[in-house]
Amino acid sequence: MPSRLLRRVMSSVVAGSLLLLATAGVSAAVQGGRITREEALAAVFPEATVEAERVFLTRPQMARVGELAGVEVASGLVARYVATESGRIVGRAYVDTHVVRTKRESLLISLEVDGRVKRIDVTAFLEPTEYQARERWLQQYDQHVLNDDLAVQRAIRPIAGATLTAGATNAAVRRVLAIDQVLEQSEETVER
Repeated sequence: MPSRLLRRVMSSVVAGSLLLLATAGVSAAVQGGRITREEALAAVFPEATVEAERVFLTRPQMARVGELAGVEVASGLVARYVATESGRIVGRAYVDTHVVRTKRESLLISLEVDGRVKRIDVTAFLEPTEYQARERWLQQYDQHVLNDDLAVQRAIRPIAGATLTAGATNAAVRRVLAIDQVLEQSEETVER
């Protein structure tokens, strides 16, 4: 008798574990295996307090961003997160949502306090998953600043079969780095 009871209990535990794993797999599939903004910010700035901001660029700022980045700036509305530890800024992150081919992608581009790329996370990708940039490819942006070499076929390797994704990602990174540069220069001017 005890062995039958033990087998039933074990069978229930195994079935429950398999159900839990299946549910987790479905949840990850529905999310596309992507990370949320909150998860990404917590991973990038683990000890920091992160405050969300909405910034509205002026027309001259938008023009300057476009000039620096060499890419289109479609909107003056910027979603920015500022990370602080003990009252000191330790980094910033920006959301850039753009169209890859016909559907949207959202990237959370996190920067070091000095404006270098710290990490890029894909938080939404509505194109077919085979066109999504992989984490390893995105890591080649780490520690880059805005300069002429920050381009596909220069400092950035292309993605075979996902040329539009590579181009859209590179434009987003250049745009964010330019926005950050313009906003930081504006804040320095105000502080003086």
